[in-house]
Amino acid sequence: MKNRNFLVINGPNLNRLGKREPGIYGAHTLEDLEEELVSFSKELLLDISFKQSNNEGDLIDFIHEAEGEFSGIVLNAGAYTHYSYAIRDAIASVDVPVIEVHLSNVHAREEFRRESVIAPVTIGQISGFGFDSYKLALQVFHNQQKGETL
Repeated sequence: MKNRNFLVINGPNLNRLGKREPGIYGAHTLEDLEEELVSFSKELLLDISFKQSNNEGDLIDFIHEAEGEFSGIVLNAGAYTHYSYAIRDAIASVDVPVIEVHLSNVHAREEFRRESVIAPVTIGQISGFGFDSYKLALQVFHNQQKGETL
């Protein structure tokens, strides 16, 4: 059986879920998200780990350290999505597939949020479905391991 370990990385301000702009991001916390994803991953027979940082260098280190340990990364890089060429280069430097996720529909928000500098080096982007964005990413990884596609 293939390695069924996946890493969920959350970037800046996601530790403020439940407090930060609840009209956009909802009232649930990062801990709520992690609990929900643990439950969902058990249904898919996946093992998941979580990392969160507000610092760009930490996110880069998490991506580098994932190589050889995880089969895929679910990444919400927060605002770094729109301008961090360093995170883009970190993704491109590892042999680990990455799916970019966002809680809100970034394409329906401010214009600067519509551009992702990391999208070209990820296998896909999922946005606008709240916590389900993460679940959809895990489902994609699960389907790929079974040889299926959506």
